[in-house]
Amino acid sequence: MVNDKKRRSRSRERYRDDRMVDRERERQRDRERPNPRDRERERDRMERERDKDRRQRRSRSREDRYQRGRSPERQRPRENNVRERSRERGPRGAGEPEKKSKQEGMAGGSVTKSKLEAGGIVPLIVDDDELDQKGNAKQKKEPLSLEELLDKKKREEDARSKPVFLTKEQRAAEALKRRQEEVDRIRAAQDVARAQMSQSGSGSSSSRAGDVAMVPASTGPPASMGPPAKPDRREDRRDRDRDSKRAEDLTQKDKEKELEAIRERYLGIVKKKRRVRRLNDRKFVFDWDTGEDTSIDYNNLYKERHHVQFFGRGNVAGIDIKEQKRTQSKFYGDLLEKRRTEAEKEQEKVRLKKMKRKEDKQKWDDRHWSEKDHDEMTERDWRIFREDYNITIKGGKIPNPIRCWSESGFPPEIIEIIDRVGYKEPTPIQRQAIPIGLQNRDIIGVAETGSGKTLAFLIPLLSWIQSLPKIERLEDVDQGPYAIIMAPTRELAQQIEEETTKFGQPLGIRTVVVVGGLSREEQGFRLRLGCEIVIATPGRLIDVLENRYLVLNQCTYIVLDEADRMIDMGFEPDVQKILEYMPVTNLKPDSEEAEDEKKLMENFYSKKKYRQTVMFTATMPPAVERLARSYLRRPATVYIGSVGKPTERTEQIVYMMGENDKRKKLMEILSRGIEPPVIIFVNQKKGADVLAKGLEKLGYNSCTLHGGKGQEQREYALASLKSGAKDILVATDVAGRGIDIKDVSLVINYDMAKSIEDYTHRIGRTGRAGKTGMAISFVTKDDSGLFYDLKQCVTASPVSVCPPELMNHPEAQHKPGTVVTKKRREEKIFA
Repeated sequence: MVNDKKRRSRSRERYRDDRMVDRERERQRDRERPNPRDRERERDRMERERDKDRRQRRSRSREDRYQRGRSPERQRPRENNVRERSRERGPRGAGEPEKKSKQEGMAGGSVTKSKLEAGGIVPLIVDDDELDQKGNAKQKKEPLSLEELLDKKKREEDARSKPVFLTKEQRAAEALKRRQEEVDRIRAAQDVARAQMSQSGSGSSSSRAGDVAMVPASTGPPASMGPPAKPDRREDRRDRDRDSKRAEDLTQKDKEKELEAIRERYLGIVKKKRRVRRLNDRKFVFDWDTGEDTSIDYNNLYKERHHVQFFGRGNVAGIDIKEQKRTQSKFYGDLLEKRRTEAEKEQEKVRLKKMKRKEDKQKWDDRHWSEKDHDEMTERDWRIFREDYNITIKGGKIPNPIRCWSESGFPPEIIEIIDRVGYKEPTPIQRQAIPIGLQNRDIIGVAETGSGKTLAFLIPLLSWIQSLPKIERLEDVDQGPYAIIMAPTRELAQQIEEETTKFGQPLGIRTVVVVGGLSREEQGFRLRLGCEIVIATPGRLIDVLENRYLVLNQCTYIVLDEADRMIDMGFEPDVQKILEYMPVTNLKPDSEEAEDEKKLMENFYSKKKYRQTVMFTATMPPAVERLARSYLRRPATVYIGSVGKPTERTEQIVYMMGENDKRKKLMEILSRGIEPPVIIFVNQKKGADVLAKGLEKLGYNSCTLHGGKGQEQREYALASLKSGAKDILVATDVAGRGIDIKDVSLVINYDMAKSIEDYTHRIGRTGRAGKTGMAISFVTKDDSGLFYDLKQCVTASPVSVCPPELMNHPEAQHKPGTVVTKKRREEKIFA
């Protein structure tokens, strides 16, 4: 296998070298291939040079002939020679050309043009290129035939087509040669340009002198050469004027500089502030300021400018449109004011008053809902009100929300208790759910954790019980409670019981909590004494119902708090069984009457009112929807904020690490001086106990809360954390839902939750009741199934930043369970 790899690498290198050789050969062929334009230019250049040489030879021969013809000593012998040639040409005939040529060669070489002209014979001019060294005419080469040209071209093409393999040294030598040729060509071009510049820089006098020097000196008498060349006085005078003018300009500039220096010395230098021009600024910056414009002082046209008047909607570009409209309206207003009569002026005043009244009314109607009374609110105002508080409703004939406690219409006793407790403003779920509950309608409330759902179902219940006569309540003790509130965990049930006691005790309404972990007989004894509200977990409530500790003969109000959590914990059969114990005589009809306010309110203030079912949840899984369809009649659904998402006020921080690095990171976070209380979530009971003991050894006040603890221990842990005796609570998912501990500043997921819903409820312990909070999660590679949902949850928060490790992780790119089609190049083929 190794030999195969080596063989492949050698073949690849050989193929690469062959390709490089082929490319170099093609480049060389392109360079050597003649260009038709270059051939034409070369042919034209050669023809021009040949014509120039021919003209020079003709001028030289004409000058020689002229000089020899003007000498008197040689005039007579030339004529005699011509006569002798004419005599010898006649009788000798055609057989004497050799002898005659010899005599002429001996007499003085070739026949001169002057002798031939004297004898009346036209001379034959022979070029120097056509003469050899002895002066004889060269024999012209015959042109190649077409077959020879084709054969030569074919041989050249065959030679070019044959591959030429060059070594590395040869290729390097050719590259160096080409580089040297290119450098020589550039240097030659630079030398030519330099020579041209030096010639153009020389004076006119030198150029004229050079021209005169190029004329050949004549040897004949002055009379025969014509008049001598006159000097160009005009050009000389122009050069002298130019030089004098240049000198005057230089002296003038020097004087100006001297005056400027004196002015700066005695009057001071005024430095102009340089204006900064930004590259990205679209506003143009002028070098001058508008304050420097002095045209207004001396020209009246600039004081009162005439503005262009347009018909219709025309405007001048580059000027503020509002200002133009204001100027135009003023112009036309003044013009109409001059032309109107008194009656028209009165009519215009009436029209302006009506328009002003209409605008005031529109402005009054367009006020914000907070500036209006309750009776002045329109349908548009209520829609804006719901948008401001992020309230979404579904269901027919839903009443308007309450804006404040004073406009709610509650009994005075309840209003007084609300003021005493310190609830200044209702939360969004309370604003919309309370009016629906007061109409005896079934409700499904979907809201984020810590949104005040407990008070949303408690106030309508207390208002209805308060409306019943107290004598009837005392007489019907053996018929059971009027309302049942079910919660998934003991802690949440006890928290609801505290809130109910806070409001119900001043009103004389008794409350009993029925949860596991406490004595069943003691709870049964309290139930026999009588109560109006029972707060229970589903398991213990089934137990007391089956053992006849409790009956539900007059129960007409059922609350399911954290219904999705109940379904997740497997309480769905228990909930259905509890609902079967409820009386069926007071069920609402499953028709439009269940939405009619008049029908629902007919017997509202009596014991025989229609049964009302209220369900609050943070998410809406299919099991919860199925339960709602079975037991709720035409419910009104209220959505607050984003369903199933953590509050936007909680900052989420994610650290990806190994299992062994968690404890060190936890100590680093706690050492920053975080303000208590702090909740740390783990997944196992044993892990909670071990972590709490380790924190105790390090000096932190910590306590534990999980399902293995007794009820008294769990209550003690929560009370210690709320009172401030303990700073840190280490808990499992038991405390993840519904536990309301005020001012929790930090939630740490030491072990990541098993589902994103549990994660949402865990971090919902902080950032409650409109306050901000922080949630830190330790994530390991074992939590890869939650990476996608966790990434979506963190990126959806406006105050959180997703770390790059989680953002770019492969498991966070696709939802778990989806089939991702790989690209062809990413597939691995196993042979």
